[in-house]
Amino acid sequence: MKLYVMRHGPAEDNAPTGRDEDRALTPAGRERTRAVARALLAADEAPLTIIASPLVRALQTAEIVAAVTDLEKRVREAKEPGGASGAVEIRREMAPGGDAVGLIRELVQSGRKRAMIVGHEPDLSMLVARLVNRAPEQGMLKSMVVGVKVEPTPADAANGRSASSVSAALRFILDPKSLHWQRD
Repeated sequence: MKLYVMRHGPAEDNAPTGRDEDRALTPAGRERTRAVARALLAADEAPLTIIASPLVRALQTAEIVAAVTDLEKRVREAKEPGGASGAVEIRREMAPGGDAVGLIRELVQSGRKRAMIVGHEPDLSMLVARLVNRAPEQGMLKSMVVGVKVEPTPADAANGRSASSVSAALRFILDPKSLHWQRD
């Protein structure tokens, strides 16, 4: 599976409600996220599944990526296995402190081919480090995307079992400010 790990875009410092989970993207954050989504689409790296944290800034980031990449249409055309709907999915596993690794295992088991998860720091840097044994040097910048190839472990695949663990390899890091691709 091609996994796209994305941090939410730049958000307001304080929400009108005073609650952290209600902080929305800034206009500059929306534009940066649109630029990153366009870069993914141009490089044929657009996801067919997008799963976001329930926090407003992550959900807005995911919705922008879905709109710019025309997710619903591409899912209809691709007939993505594993139940991809073409809509952004909201999962608590992507909220701060959630079980993103368990979610990734679930996505691999279901046969998804191109899945994006949108979440928060420091969880995403720790997730990338756990998957590929290294995190981006500067951490996950806002709107950054890290591409990872994720597969069931060879033992699971050889025994025809569901993936209880996964192996992963870094594919790229897309810098959201310069739109420079660092490929491995």
